[in-house]
Order: sequence, then structure tokens, then C-alpha cells
Amino acid sequence: MKLNEMKAADGARFTSKRIGRGQGSGNGKTAGKGQKGQNSRSGGGVAIGFEGGQTPFFKRMPKRGFTNFTRKEYAIVNVEDLNRFEDGATVDFTALKAAGLVKKELDGLKVLGGGKLEKNLTVKADKFSKSAQKAIEEAGGKAEVI
Repeated sequence: MKLNEMKAADGARFTSKRIGRGQGSGNGKTAGKGQKGQNSRSGGGVAIGFEGGQTPFFKRMPKRGFTNFTRKEYAIVNVEDLNRFEDGATVDFTALKAAGLVKKELDGLKVLGGGKLEKNLTVKADKFSKSAQKAIEEAGGKAEVI
């Protein structure tokens, strides 16, 4: 068998009906949409989720929780991760991004006190947890709020 001799199986391929192309097409006049009614009109049909006037399912479901639209989300770094910087370095968002510790700034940078810091660093961030600030100062560094 050669590629030019291959054929699709019977019934696998068929030409679609060309509706609304006159009486000779076999689908003239109403174009297969029946007589009158909502679905026979152009742009007819119902909206997604419409249930014939019955209260739609998504409205019958209970609503739970609350979304605070003024919530601030911070890029987070633990104190332990700052050990990769050299002694006396200034660590800010750009340095952390270059090191691959954060991806996006979001609403700011927050330093948390997870782990132990062994380097003397000047850390600049929007927020510090109390334990992070304590860990940075114990290591001989400075925690500067931007």
C-alpha cells in the first residue's frame, strides 16, 4: 500500500450540510431551525446557566467566606535564606531577585524569622517579623524598613 492509495474508512469523512442556501440545498426556507420560536431567531437561545426561569444552580448554592479586596500580599523570605550573601552586604529586593529567592515584589517584601542568620547584613524590606528583626540584630546587622 502506498500513501497515495490510502483512503479513509467509510463514514469517517462526510461533507457538512450547507444550511440557509436555498431550497435546492434540501435545507432551505427555515434552514433546519423549524418554524417560530426563540431558537429559530438570529442570536436566539438562552444564556449559559439559564434554567427556564427557575433559580439557577449557581444562585441556589450557599455563599461562604469573605474576600478582602484591600488585602496586601508580600513576597516572603526567611532569615535563614540570607546566609548566601557575603558579610556586610546590603540585601534588598533586587539582590534577592538576582539570587533567585523571590520572583515578584507583589505588595512589598517581608522578612520572616525562620532559621538562624550567621552573617552581618543590612536588610531593607517593607516589613519584618519581630523574630526576624531580632535575628538580624543579634548577628550584628541592621533591619531597615523601607
